[in-house]
Amino acid sequence: MKNYTSDLINSIPPSGIRKFFDIASEMKNVISLSVGEPDFVTPWNVREAAIMAIERGMTHYTSNAGISELREQICIYLANRFELRYNIKDILITVGASEAIDLAVRAVINPGEEVIIPAPSYVSYAPCVTLAHGVPVVVNTKVEDNFVLTPEELDKVITPKTKAIILPYPNNPTGAMMKRDELSRLVNYLEDKEIVIISDEIYAELTYGSRHVSIASYRSIKDKVILINGFSKAFAMTGWRVGFVAANEDILSAMTKIHQYTMLCASTISQMAALEALKLNAGNGYQTIENMTSQYDMRRKKLYKAFNEMGLTCFEPKGAFYLFPDIRKTGMTSEEFCTNLLYEQGVAIVPGTAFGESGEGFVRCSYAASMKNIDKAIAKISQFVSKH
Repeated sequence: MKNYTSDLINSIPPSGIRKFFDIASEMKNVISLSVGEPDFVTPWNVREAAIMAIERGMTHYTSNAGISELREQICIYLANRFELRYNIKDILITVGASEAIDLAVRAVINPGEEVIIPAPSYVSYAPCVTLAHGVPVVVNTKVEDNFVLTPEELDKVITPKTKAIILPYPNNPTGAMMKRDELSRLVNYLEDKEIVIISDEIYAELTYGSRHVSIASYRSIKDKVILINGFSKAFAMTGWRVGFVAANEDILSAMTKIHQYTMLCASTISQMAALEALKLNAGNGYQTIENMTSQYDMRRKKLYKAFNEMGLTCFEPKGAFYLFPDIRKTGMTSEEFCTNLLYEQGVAIVPGTAFGESGEGFVRCSYAASMKNIDKAIAKISQFVSKH
């Protein structure tokens, strides 16, 4: 029946992340460090807000842009946490940050225009560009540059067809962050260019040692920035599927038009839960987020130390909840390492190649898992490495 399906769709490979997750889900007693999902349960009062919304009969559509009070609270949140100034008209509620990425790309790309994507990075970027009939242009970042996109590397690939750049920091899968001085250099390079910056900041709250700096905080470039964030990671709300966009009114209008015809609006019940999550955190000084980040930091340090002690050199992540150890000493490819580890030791991780060709020789391990499972995984991975 492939004759009935789109050639474009057939040309896009399935997600490398889901492949190992799906295999692991069919096996018994597997420890999964594969999927980037918080192991924390959504706080009770957030769940209760959703229950109350159902009981109050809030089961109808909202406006396309989302519930006004939620958008107002997002403006307050962005100001409090990242010193960003947006108005309610600049905010669109989406079905997770994933929809926001898709909307951003489709809203700005004409067929044949190029989008620069640093790699390794999240698996959805390049397919979203392809589906919008754009051309993904991959820039391979290097561990010696801390996996950060530099103006020098950017300058090598920008052409008259370059329409947008995706800026994925804090980064999945490497855990890399952009420091203020690194970001300032990038802004200085980009501010006089007619290029849109799609800044995926879903891990902005999950940083260790220093706060995240948004590229949207630079006035000279703010109008060209599409800021993407959401509730999945920092608020432990993956299954609720609530994200948001903050952007220039003209760009946001184009994104909303696509959203109108495809999604209409995000779930009303999930939006009410997200509203409560923001109120909860604002009310307790964002202590709920801080506590969760502190727990991730302990897990990060433990797993980072363990990989280095095994002899698998590991870049120290400063954001998100992933490690990206170098496994080349084993003589295995990333795919071989992950496959053998899964079948021999029952530990599921993800090949670095799932995040681009530059990920070869690396694997991604999520530490969004309990300390108990991390301890078990360390023992099993260490035994596997010793054997091979």
